[in-house]
Amino acid sequence: VQLQASGGGLVQAGGSLRLSCAASGRYAMGWFRQAPGKEREFVATISWSGDSTDYADSVKGRFTISRDNAKNTVYLQMNSLKPEDTAVYYCAAKKLLLRSPIAGHYDYWGQGTQVTVSS
Repeated sequence: VQLQASGGGLVQAGGSLRLSCAASGRYAMGWFRQAPGKEREFVATISWSGDSTDYADSVKGRFTISRDNAKNTVYLQMNSLKPEDTAVYYCAAKKLLLRSPIAGHYDYWGQGTQVTVSS
């Protein structure tokens, strides 16, 4: 499975970005991020059906994960961005169809896309 994440960039604090991840097949999906000098952390996850989602406390109310299975694409809409959201964002896919916040549950990882939020 090849995962292709896109949509990262440079944005001012308070701005928005939408990340996309193309993934063919039946998978639950997740977004994780890794800031310089920090460990990779969970951001959001969505079940295969799209009816179940979960978020890290740090992004609740600001980020929304969604998917369009007809287009084999998962999205992460990021609003009210903060400088602390700066990181490389990775999408990941897991064979079991239920969502999970645990990185070790994921079978496939994309290459990452850089998100930089300036203050």
